[in-house]
Amino acid sequence: MLGVLLLAFSVVSVASAELCKPDAQNAFKVRLSIKTALGDNAYTWDANEEYLFKAMMAFAMRRYSSKSTTQISNVLLCNVTDRVSFWFVVTDSSKNTTTVPGSEVEAAIRMNRNRINSAFLLSDKTLQFLKISTTLSPPVEPSTPVWLIVFGVVLSLIVAGIVFLIVAGIQQRKKKNKESTERENLEEKGEVTITIENGIPCEALDLKAGHVNGVFAADDERFTSL
Repeated sequence: MLGVLLLAFSVVSVASAELCKPDAQNAFKVRLSIKTALGDNAYTWDANEEYLFKAMMAFAMRRYSSKSTTQISNVLLCNVTDRVSFWFVVTDSSKNTTTVPGSEVEAAIRMNRNRINSAFLLSDKTLQFLKISTTLSPPVEPSTPVWLIVFGVVLSLIVAGIVFLIVAGIQQRKKKNKESTERENLEEKGEVTITIENGIPCEALDLKAGHVNGVFAADDERFTSL
C-alpha cells in the first residue's frame, strides 16, 4: 500500500514538473521587487508567501468564474529564485494533468490585479507578470466636454474685445466733446480765435484788426510827430 502511494506521488510530481516549467504552455513568469518597494520594511519571500500567492491566484480564478472550483493545490510554482522570480501555472480542477488556458488566467489576473498587489504591498511596477502588460487606469475624462471649454474661451475673448472697443469709443467721444466745448467758450469771450492743427488748439491772428508788435511800438513813441 505504501509503495502504491509513493508511486502515485511520484507520478503526480513528474506530471507537475512537466506542466510547470519555463516557457511551458499556459505558464506565466512573475518577478517581485520587494526590497525596491518597501526598503527597510521588506519582508522575506518564503513558503508562507508562496502559499499566499497560490491562494490569491485561486481566489482570482474563482472570482473570475463563479462556476470555478479552483483550489490552492491547482496553482503550481516552479523555478523559484532568490531574487524572487518564479513561474506558475493553474491546473484544471477536473483534470490535474492539464492547465487552464493562459487567456483565462490573464483575464482573472487583470480583473483582480489591485487585490493581488495589495496582498503583497506592491504595485504593478514591483509585482510583474511578465507576459501580462501593466494594467492602466482608464483616462480621466473632464466633466465638461473639451469643445465646450474651447467655445467658452473663444466667446470670452470676443466679448472682451467688444467691451474694449465700446469703452475706447466712449472715451474718444468724451475727449472730442471736451475740446469742442473749450473752443466754443473761448470764441464766445472774443479773446482769440482757436483753430485745431493736428489735434492741437492754436491761436489765429485777426487779420482785420492787425496785431501790434511790442518792439516796434516803442520806436513809434520816439518819433511822434510834432
